Amino acid sequence: MTQLHGWLILDKPRGLGSTQAVGAVKRNLREGGYAKTKVGHGGTLDPLAEGVLPIALGEATKLAGRMLDASKVYEFTVQFGEETDTLDTEGEVIARSDHRPPIAAVEAILPHFTGEIEQIPPSYSAVKIDGRRAYDRARAGEDVAMQARRVTVHDLHVFREREEKGERLESAFATDAGRLGPFDPTVPLELADSITLVAHVSKGTYIRSLARDIARALGAVGHVTYLRRIKAGPFVQDQAISLDTLNEIGKGARLEDHLLPLEAGLDGIPAHQLDPESAQAVRQGRVLSGMPHPDGLLLAKAGTVPVALMEVTAGTAKVVRGFNIPDTAE
Repeated sequence: MTQLHGWLILDKPRGLGSTQAVGAVKRNLREGGYAKTKVGHGGTLDPLAEGVLPIALGEATKLAGRMLDASKVYEFTVQFGEETDTLDTEGEVIARSDHRPPIAAVEAILPHFTGEIEQIPPSYSAVKIDGRRAYDRARAGEDVAMQARRVTVHDLHVFREREEKGERLESAFATDAGRLGPFDPTVPLELADSITLVAHVSKGTYIRSLARDIARALGAVGHVTYLRRIKAGPFVQDQAISLDTLNEIGKGARLEDHLLPLEAGLDGIPAHQLDPESAQAVRQGRVLSGMPHPDGLLLAKAGTVPVALMEVTAGTAKVVRGFNIPDTAE
């Protein structure tokens, strides 16, 4: 049987864990009659979250670590009025407030949470404390003291209905310069019971913590009621398949219609074509000299076959990750 190498982008439904999603892929490949394949995911999504979950197959699993380090984009809804111990709908309410912030105030405060910020992860998170997951300690009733960490929020704004079409709508409260216009006391302020935001964040950023901190900065409390990842590294939700579509693959539908090539996970990294002699050298882990490329990563290929991810320094290329994919033309 032909070995599978590439990416299957799953639109993970709410309630399914990332490990369960990997298991579902393995089961459907097996039931669909495909060769036994190594499967991994490129970034955990909480069971209560949904959206883009990159699933790596075969040699693409060697790039899963890079996907974990990639930035992500999320849509999330903050419900004001209650804060829970898990910072989402699963936990117990630990604080209440009748205060509801004006939508204009929400928009005005978002720049304060953009850029490099410090945040404290949720007590119910996978962060390890003395070798144990924080959520295990929290569920055992321990008082969990989380340490602040520095993360980067590249962009943060209010979700607009037409945004999916690429038409970013400016706030009704904003001037052409993107700042809040002058206060008009004759216009009643629209208060928000909840608000949906879009955040482009670095690895290690907790959206639940971001929602908590935004609510508190507004003099309110809140928790996340909806969380959807719409982009992970180079992969977007338009590329994602549903669990139903995945199950159809197990019943005989063509996987090839949905499988993205290994190099799809290396978006923005230039490719370099190897001659047969150089390809053999790279497969043996040898260094290439006299490379006409600037310093940085490149994908070395023999025809259409990825051979290795290489790092170029001063014209010398060393293998970072080698890919064991046979050249069918050989």
